[in-house]
Amino acid sequence: MQLTNRAKQVDRKPLNIAEKIYLPAVLKGMGITLSHIFKKKATIKFPEETRPFSPVFRGLHILNRDEEGRENCTACGLCAVACPAEAITMDAAERLPGEEHLYREEKYAAKYEINMLRCIFCGLCEEACPKDAIYLTETFAPANYSRQSFIYGKDNLVIPHPKENPEAFTKAKGLIDERKAKANQEK
Repeated sequence: MQLTNRAKQVDRKPLNIAEKIYLPAVLKGMGITLSHIFKKKATIKFPEETRPFSPVFRGLHILNRDEEGRENCTACGLCAVACPAEAITMDAAERLPGEEHLYREEKYAAKYEINMLRCIFCGLCEEACPKDAIYLTETFAPANYSRQSFIYGKDNLVIPHPKENPEAFTKAKGLIDERKAKANQEK
């Protein structure tokens, strides 16, 4: 019984002298190789050149701040609940008097970690966040030998402070705004 119509009868005729020494096969392979010499290269010189990312590319996460430098995350936990890989963990804490310049709301994330080895970069955490606190950038996770280095804490995730490092904040904020504009154009 045949499952497909792809069955092909094997030709069992004796090989001629050129086929016995594989000359046609070698010449055909050399022809393919020579034809690729004159085509456009498929590779790039990576550190110097980068390829443009797709508009739907999702890379490393960042935690957003407002223009005054306060963290947007209120530790509501919606991103952790929405994460199908359970890669996000957080601990909430109450804002103390005098910390109004650090956190926008009364509650904040004292500990916020993302395990990049578990993350599937689906973007559901970004969609679930009501405060626009988490974004997926156009940067990919660097390679490393240690598993511990792939667990990103708040020190790796929060964008730079706007008053302490305005250039880095503007650059990070610009990437977020560009991504928002692309998403709005697609809708």
